[in-house]
Amino acid sequence: MIMARRLTLEGAHVQGVFEVMPYAAGLPRNVEQCLNDYGIPLYLSRTATKIHGSDRVTGVTISEVDSQMKPIPGTEKEYACDTLILSVGLIPENELSLDAGVSLDPHTRGAYVDEHYMTNVEGIFAAGNVLHVHDLVDYVSLEAERLAASAAAYIKDGSLPACPISVECGENVGHVIPQRISGASDFKLSLRVRKPLRNCRIVVTQSGREVLTHRMRKAIPAEMIQLDIPAARLSASGELVVAAVEAEIPVKSGGSGGDSVDANIGLARAEGRKS
Repeated sequence: MIMARRLTLEGAHVQGVFEVMPYAAGLPRNVEQCLNDYGIPLYLSRTATKIHGSDRVTGVTISEVDSQMKPIPGTEKEYACDTLILSVGLIPENELSLDAGVSLDPHTRGAYVDEHYMTNVEGIFAAGNVLHVHDLVDYVSLEAERLAASAAAYIKDGSLPACPISVECGENVGHVIPQRISGASDFKLSLRVRKPLRNCRIVVTQSGREVLTHRMRKAIPAEMIQLDIPAARLSASGELVVAAVEAEIPVKSGGSGGDSVDANIGLARAEGRKS
């Protein structure tokens, strides 16, 4: 969506942004400021199924997709264009983590950490976008400050409290940070929902007992949710499960508008800039 706006400002004619999801899963402000403000249509539940041209692109065929994100035969529509931009989402940079033997979480695709931001490798900590992709840089800074406090304590004391309690993703939750806690200290829980929800509740339970409930008017995958979990509500054992429950936001397949996304396909026909 940002590239669609940039191309428009540089003089290109952007025919549309095509998204494979049935909703816009990115930041709502990007839909408004990058697409709606410039009259660029957003098409949901769409994907590119054929690229035309030899030496350069001459067109792209776009198809609607079903609930399994499989192209639906008979829904193909060809767009004449000379430029196709693919946006396929972000993942943490893991080269250093893998070289150091750090375990990765399959949900975040970043380092697996405890409440001190220590990885499975003693003395190696992770925060910021090497841990999980953030939507706001403020969260990166605050996370780094908490990591620094933990690292300083580790250097001073030679160790940190053990974290035997696992934190797991429940209904409608895509990932959680941290993945292990001590149960003896307050901690900051970060999470993302799997799909847009309205009038939902974020529910944290331990061994079936409710630890905390946080009500939200809406929650979307693009926006990270952070909750303070007090140690006073935790037990010394028993895994935590984080779930998001309530009604799903109704969306239509196709058309424009909505919140924003991970897997955008931008289409543009480049034109000369007018003076």
